[in-house]
Amino acid sequence: MVRECIKVGIKVECLPGATAFVPALVNSGIPTNRFCFEGFLPLKKGRQTLLKQLAEEERTMVFYESPVRLAKTLNEFATYFGEERQCSVSRELTKMFEENKQGSLKEVAAHFGEKVVKGEIVIVVAGKS
Repeated sequence: MVRECIKVGIKVECLPGATAFVPALVNSGIPTNRFCFEGFLPLKKGRQTLLKQLAEEERTMVFYESPVRLAKTLNEFATYFGEERQCSVSRELTKMFEENKQGSLKEVAAHFGEKVVKGEIVIVVAGKS
């Protein structure tokens, strides 16, 4: 239902739970029947190896990221997963400046590459189809 609302421009809000990733996953409109929580990616050692492995993941993937690394991470995801892979970025959930941006990795990376971002961030990426 959320996916269809997003398609026609209806704003969807999800009540928070004990963790930010659940409302972000629901708000994403990306399939929720099978997902994996990856948390924060390694900063250096093992990052590329992990991204190569995750490129083949068929389940929806959920990540946490810092505001200063968001644009870089989205661009890396586009490189490893493909620019057209669907994703959603949710930040500042349930707060005054909440933002949810859905689209392809290319579109969402461009959106967040043009602005200064603050707050808690959850990235949801569709699995490989």
